[in-house]
Amino acid sequence: METIAEQLIQAGHELADELRPMLFSDPVTHTYLTVDYARAGYEAYLETYANSKKRVLLLGMNPGPYGMAQTGVPFGEITAVRDWMMLSPQIGNPEHEHPKRKIRGMDCSKSEVSGRRLWGLFAERFPRAEDFFKDHLVINFCPLIWMKESGANLTPDKIRAAEMSPVDAACQKHLRRLIEILEPRFLIGVGAYAEHQMLTAQEQLGTKATIGKILHPSPASPAANRGWAEVAERQLKEIGVWV
Repeated sequence: METIAEQLIQAGHELADELRPMLFSDPVTHTYLTVDYARAGYEAYLETYANSKKRVLLLGMNPGPYGMAQTGVPFGEITAVRDWMMLSPQIGNPEHEHPKRKIRGMDCSKSEVSGRRLWGLFAERFPRAEDFFKDHLVINFCPLIWMKESGANLTPDKIRAAEMSPVDAACQKHLRRLIEILEPRFLIGVGAYAEHQMLTAQEQLGTKATIGKILHPSPASPAANRGWAEVAERQLKEIGVWV
């Protein structure tokens, strides 16, 4: 019988197989499928921290260029992955690599602000990573990252709707599978986009899990730049995730 981690890894393989052939038009010039070239990081994360049912499932949107794109771990800021999660995966390179967005893996010298804020909050409350992951897991809705010719990151709302529709369908199916495997009591969106995806999954599954959201930690959000950790902690307590 497959372990929970093995089931999650298999679900990730199936999602990658669906997404791999998809093509995207202007303004997209480069697309990275993180669960291919950075699969070692993602699977090490799942094998180490996702081999049990979870009380709380937190959902991000898609990889950042200096987070999951480099480590394979959702919101995978380098120091959090290396020093708190104690993971040091060997990361490969995407086939069609943007010259301004090279993948350095665990040698990446840049820090992703969103990941530093998110994992920093969790590490402060749970100094030992295993204590956090006993009840919580963080995943991303979509493992793709898109870039313009300039190397600038493109969020899903900037992709043509007709091209995002099959992406959303594949990622929604994957999200529902993860919820079935993990049976969480709380489905928490990191930002409004992720909360919407959780609501959609709940409607399809009929789960009675409590749905909520926390403020996205992106530095592009003025609200997140004014004490994000305090806001997110308060929101988690209001939802009932933390006391």
